[in-house]
Amino acid sequence: MSHVIYKTIDSRPAWASGGSGAWLEDRDGRRYLDTCGGVGVSSLGHRHPRIAEAMERAARDLTWAHAGAFTTAPAEELAQTLAGRSGGLSHAQFLSGGSEAMELALKIAYQYHAERGDRGRQLVISRRQSYHGSTLAMLAISGNVQRRSVFEPLLGRAEFVSPCYEYRDRLPTESVEDYVDRLGAELEAKILEVGAENVAAFTAETVVGSTSGAVPAVPGYFRKVREICRRHGLLLVLDEVMAGLGRTGQHFAYLDDAVTPDIVAVGKGLAAGYAPISAVLVSPEIHEALGAGSGVLQNGQTNVNHSFACAVALEVQRTIHDEGLLDNVRTRGEQLRQSLVKRFSDSPAVGDVRGRGLFVGVELVRPDDGRTPLDGGGRLAAAIKREGLARGVLLYPGYGTVDGEAGNHVLFAPPFVSTPDDIDDMVTRLGEVLDVCLAEATH
Repeated sequence: MSHVIYKTIDSRPAWASGGSGAWLEDRDGRRYLDTCGGVGVSSLGHRHPRIAEAMERAARDLTWAHAGAFTTAPAEELAQTLAGRSGGLSHAQFLSGGSEAMELALKIAYQYHAERGDRGRQLVISRRQSYHGSTLAMLAISGNVQRRSVFEPLLGRAEFVSPCYEYRDRLPTESVEDYVDRLGAELEAKILEVGAENVAAFTAETVVGSTSGAVPAVPGYFRKVREICRRHGLLLVLDEVMAGLGRTGQHFAYLDDAVTPDIVAVGKGLAAGYAPISAVLVSPEIHEALGAGSGVLQNGQTNVNHSFACAVALEVQRTIHDEGLLDNVRTRGEQLRQSLVKRFSDSPAVGDVRGRGLFVGVELVRPDDGRTPLDGGGRLAAAIKREGLARGVLLYPGYGTVDGEAGNHVLFAPPFVSTPDDIDDMVTRLGEVLDVCLAEATH
């Protein structure tokens, strides 16, 4: 009998025992090709020798020091590295996971307004089909009904507007510019409806991750959002816990959108799974306002600026730069999208292939019309995952793609070190899995 609590309470998952590169191995010696980096985490794959050596050095140096009393070289250097790549953000604090990072991001947003005398700015405007973390506060601003589910009665107030979801929501008669204007008008109307003086921030995933499957914004969307936020005094808070730190082929995904937010949260790729660490980065204006006000960041957690985790993350970020892995992300990402389009060109059940870099989504549809969301739900997602395991491939299927209830997709987020052969193998195995699972689901 196991004493571990599993995600599915009465079902023990596969027993991982090792890994190398884009492959994992279970204790029976079976190997699995990882198409999703776990959940967008393992960007450098497994057993990277440079990271293993850095972990040993860090463990022989300093493992932990209280952030209220000490700073450390790894924390200082990591913050400097991230700020230098951010396009204008200046200061960072490090935490343990993405939910913590997003929660701190919104605490900072409110404290910023409070320090400036705007204590009424307490609301957050988010987007439907968003997901920002598993704490109660983050579920409250997550617009995905599936994730909120049983916790709905416990969640605080938030306001929601439409996502930027071109495949589903841009009208046939609309240009991209018209679509951006419509979404901008909706956001502005929501701000005016609730009163700008009551709104602290607008938050969004730069590229929507697990809830809809790697949905990027159309060109101009975030510039429009940025302008509206500034005009009404809101902070723009971007969630790049999944999409950031190289996943889309940029150090920060928002750089492709030609904007810099006021606050950004990053997480999964920061240490590539070799240590649990996330970060919040803020603009110089926010940092100065906090310093000129109370002078104290009203947040305290045990593993803030954890020295060992920062040392590991610093080596991960240096490795991504030194090995030119952003180039590989862009090249392999283009290969992945083109290969998926080619493989499923004759499949009426694949409606859209989208994404940036090695962050790619495949949206499934009803084959009778090639557009209506597939209604396979959780049962189809489980079947895809199960069939993948049987064929030696780790897949990340999702359901509720369109509105939290309808639709299915598969999300790709493979390691940055994936080879051309790895990518070809991923597409081949997904094709075999979907051939089986979709035949069963549509008959």
